[in-house]
Amino acid sequence: MSLVKSKQRVADHGEVFTPAWMVEAMLDLVKGETERIDSRFLEPACGSGNFLVRILQRKLAAVELKFGKSDFEKRHYALLALMCLYGIELLPDNITECRANMLEILADYLNIEESDDLYRAASYVLSENLIHGDALTMRTSSGQAITFAEWGYLGKGKFQRRDFRLDILTQASAYSAEGDLFASLGKHEIFMPTKTYPPMSVRDLAVGFSKDALAPLSKEEA
Repeated sequence: MSLVKSKQRVADHGEVFTPAWMVEAMLDLVKGETERIDSRFLEPACGSGNFLVRILQRKLAAVELKFGKSDFEKRHYALLALMCLYGIELLPDNITECRANMLEILADYLNIEESDDLYRAASYVLSENLIHGDALTMRTSSGQAITFAEWGYLGKGKFQRRDFRLDILTQASAYSAEGDLFASLGKHEIFMPTKTYPPMSVRDLAVGFSKDALAPLSKEEA
């Protein structure tokens, strides 16, 4: 593919896409993590998904190796692999293309169509994980603070979601510095989710939390 969409976009946004050989070389520097199903990656300028697509493909290869003989486990761990990938992109056409590219990779691997609950669940996850916004300001295109969902697989077809604000997570990285005012804080005090949701199935994800039963839990319930 071309490394630029237009000279104007390069001038306006510095948009240049990373060539495939460089993507592979960079990912090979953390090869073990790219092949771990539940490792988390954030691409702060994800474009159309050059890095995220290749990480997903590597993760799906690991899913096939470990769970390929069980259709149930294969489907759920493939979704988990997708859930662990995050991106932020400034340009709307790029983020739309990135979501489509990621969804196509998963759908091809699992041989699923748009009518499948898992396809719709994956589409919902991508709408939450791939954000149209600015990584520098940590704000969405509508000016809201970027919030990411931390997804975990509980087993037996159930997933757990907790939401975290990106700016708080970023600031918290400095709290452990020696002599810092917040150095004595425990991780449980710093990394507090803004929302915690009840366990959910693929079917629950497919409806995108449109029902009251899928509302966030209160602090007491969490």
